[in-house]
Amino acid sequence: MTLRKFAGLGALLSIVMPSLAMAADEVAAPVLNSGDTAWMLTSTALVLFMTIPGLALFYGGMVRSKNILSVMMQCFAITGLITILWFVYGYSMAFDTTGMEAGVVNFNSFVGGLSKLFLSGVTPASITGPAALFPEAVFVTYQMTFAIITPALIVGAFAERMKFSAMLIFMGVWFTLVYAPIAHMVWGGPGSLLGDWGVLDFAGGTVVHINAGVAGLVACLVLGKRKGFPTTPMAPHNLGYTLVGAAMLWVGWFGFNAGSAAAANGTAGMAMLVTQVATAAAALGWMFAEWLTHGKPSALGIASGVVAGLVAITPAAGTVGPMGALIIGLAAGVVCFFCATTLKRKLGYDDSLDAFGVHGIGGILGAILTGVFAAPALGGFGTVTDVAAQVWIQCKGVGFTVIYTAIVTFIILKVLDMVMGLRVTDEEEAVGLDLAQHNERGYNL
Repeated sequence: MTLRKFAGLGALLSIVMPSLAMAADEVAAPVLNSGDTAWMLTSTALVLFMTIPGLALFYGGMVRSKNILSVMMQCFAITGLITILWFVYGYSMAFDTTGMEAGVVNFNSFVGGLSKLFLSGVTPASITGPAALFPEAVFVTYQMTFAIITPALIVGAFAERMKFSAMLIFMGVWFTLVYAPIAHMVWGGPGSLLGDWGVLDFAGGTVVHINAGVAGLVACLVLGKRKGFPTTPMAPHNLGYTLVGAAMLWVGWFGFNAGSAAAANGTAGMAMLVTQVATAAAALGWMFAEWLTHGKPSALGIASGVVAGLVAITPAAGTVGPMGALIIGLAAGVVCFFCATTLKRKLGYDDSLDAFGVHGIGGILGAILTGVFAAPALGGFGTVTDVAAQVWIQCKGVGFTVIYTAIVTFIILKVLDMVMGLRVTDEEEAVGLDLAQHNERGYNL
């Protein structure tokens, strides 16, 4: 009788235990969160919207009418080119963590491995995120949109004078040697160079804006000034386009900043709030600075102020509070105004659409002030307890990015100039790049 009882108990356990084991496995397995997934899908679309049509219209309106299509064409071509390069190797270079170890500096501290070439291993079942809550395919596409807009921002510095063929090759090489490594060094996780330093860059102040702004400055210096600059009037031909583009950038930036929380949570909500506050403050800061300096506020000025505020709050969006955002925005509006006008005029460089004056300067200012206002003692939500130490870390990150980007960008451009030439001819520049490079006109009257 006792033996029968044991035999029955054994049979029961043989049925129950596998079921319990399976249940434990199911509990341990990551589960996709539909809310987070929906938010990241939305954010991805918003960030792509920032480049096409947002940036295309913003830049297109600021050039002369004979060059509007060339600028828009560059934005669209960059979108296509970077999408394919990101698929082939960019994602792997930026986010493959093979060989990385926290606190250890090795080759993979500077650039990711190649295990994700051609998005190897990315399937509908692949889940990623801070708590593994949304599809990896969404993360791949979201980060792709960041990789797209960064080189597109550089276009504003050399607008109206670079050959389309040279632009395409430059952007492909620059993406490979500058963007992907910087993205990995900042966002690659434990073992990444700037990540291990403790650099705070929530949504791309370093990776996107300082990177693009410095590259733009180098590009406009290497190419030289547009013919007639600064004596010939080169007024924007359609500020309506520019204002519409700025509005699209403002709206799309919520995907840029709030989406960088990688979840539909409180951090995303606060990032959205501080983005709005900083942008509004910068728009007013630029407007009043221009009003006091030149006697009248301009539509181009307030649009530029909007972008300056968006840029400056980007690295800080996940860690600062509303008061910090207000100060960062006001500072960005005023500082970027003087850098894009007075400083540019005194130094004499031809940054056509102020890519460096807005993105470079705004990114540097925002990155440094992040170290200040991320401190809880100053209303922030970061873990900063020693403001001076964090500001020093931020300055190191800024300095490294500026130096690395400037040197590599300069080398790329000089090599391309020797091999194929960078500039259109004087005749083509006079006719306009729309006709000279694409055999089309923006306006057929």
